[in-house]
Amino acid sequence: MLLIKTLLASCAVLLMCGKLSAQTVREQEIVECRSDEIAVWQDGIDRPVAHVALQVTYQHDGAPGWFDAARVENLISRAAQEWAKCGIPVTVVAPNTVAPQGTGTIRVQWSDKGSMGNFGLANLTQRTLSLGPKAFGMLHDRNPSHDAMQTLQMVISHEMGHFFGLMAHSRRCVDVLSYYHDGKGAQCYSRDPAGLKSVVEYRHTLPTACDIARCRRINGR
Repeated sequence: MLLIKTLLASCAVLLMCGKLSAQTVREQEIVECRSDEIAVWQDGIDRPVAHVALQVTYQHDGAPGWFDAARVENLISRAAQEWAKCGIPVTVVAPNTVAPQGTGTIRVQWSDKGSMGNFGLANLTQRTLSLGPKAFGMLHDRNPSHDAMQTLQMVISHEMGHFFGLMAHSRRCVDVLSYYHDGKGAQCYSRDPAGLKSVVEYRHTLPTACDIARCRRINGR
């Protein structure tokens, strides 16, 4: 009986270690970027930011009722703070704030037209980051228990990255700039492919070490 209990305990430990290993690999990928892991889908051409600094404004008009303005602003600030590690200063300011010379403004807004039916869409010409009310409304209707704030954080971080010069999407699954596949059968990269199913969303909600490394490389920082 003691041997059986010992074997069962060992199996439990192994199973637990397997789960923890998958989580640990993802956590390591978030904070560590190996030299051979920066790769993109070739669906865009990266380019350096034309400004010495960036500022972000937020307009809450048109947001779904379950999104509190202060919480959304906090998500925007978190994304901006993380992207600032790229070496390009970025601040979150009130709407209609005049930008200092050499500073570009990113206007975050809620607009189905601007988002073109997506959860979010960056328009570098108009300097807008549009969030989609209908897309988030559909998500809320289909899965009311889902933490939409997590999805919103990911969308904001992803789209903000384009304003830092990352036009192509990453092939590393965990990167916030990633696409999981290219629509033609090719899949994204992970150090532990089996761990992709260990969490609901493998992609990180904020820029990873590789997102930042790529941004610094593009902008010569």
